[in-house]
Amino acid sequence: MLRLRRSVLAKLLSSPSVSPLHRLVSTTVSAPAVSPDPSSFVVEEYLVSTCGLTRRQTVKASPRISHLKSPANPDAVLAFLAGLGFSGADIAAVVARDPQFLCASVERTLSPVVAGLAGLGLSPSEITRLVSLAPDKFRRRSMVSKLQYYLPLFGSYENLFGALRHGSGLLTSDLERVVKPNVTFLRELGLAHCVIAKLCITFPWLLSFSSERVQAVMVCAQGLGVPRQSRMFRYAVHAVAFVGEQNVAAKLDYLKKTFGWSDSEVGVAVSKFPLLLTRSHHMLQSRSEFLISEVGFEPSYIAHRPIIVCFSLEGRLRPRYYVLKFLKENGLLKADPSYYLSFMVNETAFSKRYICPHKEAAPYLAEDYATACKGEVPARFIFA
Repeated sequence: MLRLRRSVLAKLLSSPSVSPLHRLVSTTVSAPAVSPDPSSFVVEEYLVSTCGLTRRQTVKASPRISHLKSPANPDAVLAFLAGLGFSGADIAAVVARDPQFLCASVERTLSPVVAGLAGLGLSPSEITRLVSLAPDKFRRRSMVSKLQYYLPLFGSYENLFGALRHGSGLLTSDLERVVKPNVTFLRELGLAHCVIAKLCITFPWLLSFSSERVQAVMVCAQGLGVPRQSRMFRYAVHAVAFVGEQNVAAKLDYLKKTFGWSDSEVGVAVSKFPLLLTRSHHMLQSRSEFLISEVGFEPSYIAHRPIIVCFSLEGRLRPRYYVLKFLKENGLLKADPSYYLSFMVNETAFSKRYICPHKEAAPYLAEDYATACKGEVPARFIFA
């Protein structure tokens, strides 16, 4: 069987239709097991015994390739993947994600695509990453022309792969009717090339959604008062897309009501931290009650420091507040503490400043703080 597997792989890789890249990468890779008897071919068993899928994966995958009556094409595809350097686990992941990959023609589709990608400068490892990211798109010969357009736009394959991790729809979107008009619109907004690339790495739908939707989201994001060239603009775009541009006004009204903000104050808060719009009503209400009613912050003070609204109430804000209040009640602080600064610093800095210096005077403080971070209130943190 091992001799058979190697002969199948060798035959595939020596075919004129396969690029030199395949032969170069694959000479030391063993192909997956090849089904010996076509007449006994059963899709479900092939997926398990040859492709390495679990029974649960097989139940989901088998209906999509139930028309297969022979292992000939799947065997060729598996040998092709092995030739690219895929391990058995890698191959199982590709087949589980896209069972129809087994139906692709090595000669007419997969090999020409690999040859085209190699011609664009992709290394063998980059090609295998691309197969793993978008196996269903890889079996389309149009992928090569799509990548030829996207590379200058994103600046590097690493950036392009980042965008594909967020959504592989880029590889099926119509370049002329959808993608290029969206790019033109983004440029007409005055966005620099690097800003467009960064936006589209995180939000590739900016290129693949309809022009009308993209324009509506971008116009609404601009209306939040975030400069287009700033790092925060991408968060404004995300917030609008998450909430829905038609719901932004209602969310702004809720923020005003919950925190007692004026129109100008809510504008300041959202422009400084647009992700406020993505937080649930319950979360915003609980932060308002804590920061205003317990800590004593003024609404305008919070509006200019909106990031604290998004910190964990039980895991960060409340435990740190308890620690500072305990230190203050027991006369262990020389001056009134800055609750805001204590909320902002990282865990190491907080412990170094407020817990470690008081090990002798308050030996249980670290333990009580850890307990509070778990959502419990130690007796020493209950104040009259």
